Amino acid sequence: MSSEVKIQAESRNEFGKGAARRIRRDAKVPAVLYGHGTDPVHITLPGHELMLALKTGANALLSIELDGKSQLALPKQVQRDPIKGFIEHADLIIVSRGEKVTVDVPIVIVGDAVPDSLVTSDHTSVSLEVEATHIPDSIEVNIEGLEIGTQILAKDLTLPSGATLSLDPEALIVNITAAQTQEALEAELAEAEADLGIEHDEPEVVDDEAAAAEDGDESAEASTEE
Repeated sequence: MSSEVKIQAESRNEFGKGAARRIRRDAKVPAVLYGHGTDPVHITLPGHELMLALKTGANALLSIELDGKSQLALPKQVQRDPIKGFIEHADLIIVSRGEKVTVDVPIVIVGDAVPDSLVTSDHTSVSLEVEATHIPDSIEVNIEGLEIGTQILAKDLTLPSGATLSLDPEALIVNITAAQTQEALEAELAEAEADLGIEHDEPEVVDDEAAAAEDGDESAEASTEE
């Protein structure tokens, strides 16, 4: 479970692209704090501290310190520069202690299934309803030694106390099947190429005896000419 991260915020009264650029030049991030029926509050946050806080997880619990008051919040949407990766803007949603929220929590697969098996994951995260101050960093799925044919469904996951699923309990999370052999893979590729009408030229077959006879004829002709 991620710990609460305190971040000092400042109110902002300037808006628009020009104002946002000036804020970013000062190594800060424009953000909006909203929720619980309150009017949106426009703030700026220190860029480095916010980046470090969000590295703890997508559901980092933030304590926004503003004008001598503290407000708990979760990141709702974070916009990043597509090339450099720095945070351009953040939308934060207000939460209260004891309040339950619905969040997507990453799934982490640990261990190895039996040899010659293929492990596929249909979900990289699971939607949970959980207390805002008790959001797990991840949900661990242990596949150590599991046999081919094993399926792990959402209802099979081990959830932290107080958390409940917010998706279909029968949703497939992890599927363990037999690994495909090289022969089967080549056959599948050939079938796909045939369906697409792709044809390969047959390799030229060289008759060794004919080639040797031809080489002999050429040698005899060369001797005659001499």
